[in-house]
Order: sequence, then C-alpha cells, then structure tokens
Amino acid sequence: MSDNPVCFTFDAAVEMAIQMENEGFRSYLTAIRQLTNKGARELLRENALDELNHKHQLEKALLDGRMDGGDAMDQPVPTMHLDYVFKKQELGPHSGVREALLYAIHLEKGAVDFYSTVASGCEGAPMGTLFKQLLKEESHHLQALEDLYEKHFMDEN
Repeated sequence: MSDNPVCFTFDAAVEMAIQMENEGFRSYLTAIRQLTNKGARELLRENALDELNHKHQLEKALLDGRMDGGDAMDQPVPTMHLDYVFKKQELGPHSGVREALLYAIHLEKGAVDFYSTVASGCEGAPMGTLFKQLLKEESHHLQALEDLYEKHFMDEN
C-alpha cells in the first residue's frame, strides 16, 4: 500500500483489511509454532484470536455489503510508542514473554498505521467509518499490550 491516503470501493477496502488481518494472524501463528515458552505462546495466541475475530467481522461485512457500528470507543487511544523504543526482532524457539510482547506490539502498531492511513484516505466516504472503527480497536489492543509491558517489564514497576 502506498503512503498516499487513497480511498477504495467498499469491497476493495474490506478485502485489503481482510488481507491485513490474515497477514497478522499468519505472523502470530508462525511465531507461536517456533516458541517453546508457554507464557509467550499464550500471549501470542490471544492476539492471533483477535486477528481472526477482526477477519471474521470483515468477511461478514463483505457479505452484508456494510459494516455495523462498533463499540462505544470514541477515538484511538494514545500509546507509549514502545515500537519506537524497541527494535522489531524476530522470535526464536527460546524467546520469552518479554520478546513475544514486543513482537505483538510491533504487529499491532503495523495494523494501527495501516488503518490510520486508510481511514484518512476514506474520510467522508461510507467505509471511512469502518476504518475509523478498526483503527480504534487496534489502538486499544496496542495500548493494552503496552500497558502489559509496562506492568511487567518497566524498571519503575
């Protein structure tokens, strides 16, 4: 996808979002299959299930030709931008929960960036609401992951 905000037809936009969610799921699945740490596997499993849920919602929207309203979340939430602090690294068989959490933070940040770009390009279009909703959901996931990291791995805690 280019960096220029562009809006697509509803079907094309939803298909792109489905592909984005599927790629996220596949990234989690690949990581899970190589990890031996049970806690790290479970953390990534929960996030993989979120990706599947989003994909299912999008596929249903594609069938229905519309996306129903979402949660009462008003806007994307601010995050600590841990993705800028910690470099993205691939996971290995002996990666632990900390590494898995940072991996998930980077995947979710990618989704936030994707939906932010598409939502900007679709401002005012019917599917703009869909992408704003998905942006809100992904930003909440990212914040939850960063909060988890802060709680367990930041020095002051």
